[in-house]
Amino acid sequence: MSQSKTIFGGERGWDAKDWTSSDDRVRGGKSQSYLDIKGSTARFHGNLDIKTLGGAGFASQRTTGDDRSWDLSEYDGIHLDVGKDDGKRYTFVLKDEILPPMDDGREQSTISYEYEFSAAGNYSVFIPWTELKPTYRGKEKDDAPPLNTKSIKRWSFMMRSFFGSQEGDFSVEIKAVKAVARPEDLEAGFTNEKSSYDAVGKKERWSWKNSRIVGLAVIFSTTWAVCTGICWYKGLDISMMTPRNWWRMAKYDRLP
Repeated sequence: MSQSKTIFGGERGWDAKDWTSSDDRVRGGKSQSYLDIKGSTARFHGNLDIKTLGGAGFASQRTTGDDRSWDLSEYDGIHLDVGKDDGKRYTFVLKDEILPPMDDGREQSTISYEYEFSAAGNYSVFIPWTELKPTYRGKEKDDAPPLNTKSIKRWSFMMRSFFGSQEGDFSVEIKAVKAVARPEDLEAGFTNEKSSYDAVGKKERWSWKNSRIVGLAVIFSTTWAVCTGICWYKGLDISMMTPRNWWRMAKYDRLP
C-alpha cells in the first residue's frame, strides 16, 4: 500500500465541478463562500455574515455528487497542506452518510465528523481519524459511531462564527488533501495540532469569555454586591463595604 493517496490538489489538481457552496443562505442568512482554483491550489474564501441570523452563521464548500464514495480504511488519517491564510478558525468536515432530500428539497441532517484548524502561513497538519469530532446539527454527539472510513461520502471546508467570535471576509489556501498512513519515523513531518492551538503553537486570540482575570473580577464584584445588599437590607452599617476597605482587610487582616 502507498504511504499516501492524493484526494484533491497536489499532482492530482482540483476540479471546480467537484465543489459547490453550502452557506447559511439556506436558512435565511447572507454568508457566501467560493472556491477559486489556481494551478494546484484552491482558495476557499468569502464573507461570513453573523448579524442576519443573530450571531450565528456559516459558509462552506462541499463536494458534489452524493453517489461518490472514498474507501480510505487502509490509511491512518488526513494530511492537509495549507498555504496562505488569515489566522481565522476553519473547520474540516467529513460525512459517511448522505440521506435522500426531504419533500421540500432540503437535505436531511446526518452526523458530521469535524476538525478545527487555524494558523498563519504555510504549514501541514495531520488529522488522525480519532481526532475528528462527531456532531449532529452543530452539537457534539458523544454516542456517535466512529467514522466509516471505508465509505466517506462528502468532504467540506467551513467557516463559522463560533458563537459570534469571528465574522467578515475570510480566506485560506488549500494546496492538497491526502489520505496518509503515518509510520512512526514520519511523525515529525506533520503538525498534529489540537483545536485550541494553531500550528505554530500559539494559543487562540484573547477573549473576555475565557479570561481568568475577567472571571475573578465577576466573582469579586458579585460577592461585594450581595454582601452590601444584605447589610443594607438588615440595616447594618455599610460604610465599610467599599472595595478599598476590602483590599485593606485582605492585605493587613485589619483596617489600618
